[in-house]
Amino acid sequence: MPTSWKIRNFFKNLLKLTRFPNLLIIGFTQYFAAIFLIGHPDNYMHLLTSFNMLVLSSSTVIIAAAGYIINDYYDVKIDYVNKPDKVIVGRHIKRRVVIFSHTALNVAGITLGLWLSWKIAVINFIAAFLLWLYSNQLKRLPFVGNFIISILTGLSIIIVAVYFQRNFYLVLNYSVFAFSITIIREIIKDMEDITGDERYGSRTLPIIWGIRKTKRFLYFLIAIFVVVLFYLASLLGNQILNNFFLILLIPIAYFVYLLYRADTRNRYNQLSNYCKLFMLAGILSMTFF
Repeated sequence: MPTSWKIRNFFKNLLKLTRFPNLLIIGFTQYFAAIFLIGHPDNYMHLLTSFNMLVLSSSTVIIAAAGYIINDYYDVKIDYVNKPDKVIVGRHIKRRVVIFSHTALNVAGITLGLWLSWKIAVINFIAAFLLWLYSNQLKRLPFVGNFIISILTGLSIIIVAVYFQRNFYLVLNYSVFAFSITIIREIIKDMEDITGDERYGSRTLPIIWGIRKTKRFLYFLIAIFVVVLFYLASLLGNQILNNFFLILLIPIAYFVYLLYRADTRNRYNQLSNYCKLFMLAGILSMTFF
């Protein structure tokens, strides 16, 4: 087999392992937050061409990539049950190479953060540690793992305000939005993966509560999410944003209907993807500022 083909195949599988589209969304979100919440769209070229902004976003994306890698490393047995056609660790990339890649990416992400400031380095270190702890232990506990991943998602937005030292409260609102969407999506993913999780001893909410009770909990979380949306909009005093959230109620209601009807792995997967659209809508709403 030609060496060039092996190299191409390795990087192709590495991109799959690190969820490259998700990494693009993380970077995209940070740049949107910097331009529309921290800076000003009339001066967007300054932020787009800022080397420091590139380093900040790259460090976050690299830490996230390492998190995806270690998550698949620890989940390989479960993934053979839940999604056998998508297993990469041990099949396409050797396990020791996966561990080395995880370590190297974490070191690179923390080092880039340190180049910017010690605060960013500390945040990156904490994020890297929590992602490892989540993959190793926390994701198999009820709700704890969901909560940690949601906190880290919100942190990926907050870190922009921490670096630029501006508009912290405004950025915090979007961080709460990202946290809310993520925690709903993470619980739905647990419902999607219940078969493999149960076989290997995980104690996620759908396993200890059952699907029906977990759905009720999700209805409760969605109701809180809607209340928080309008509360934040009222605090910000932005009528356009308020109208945007009113329009968003329509797809939210449809989402609840789909959740009520969902009873197969494919339907839970559709709901998980639906949450990504909500996240995208939240990112685009930053342009209203």
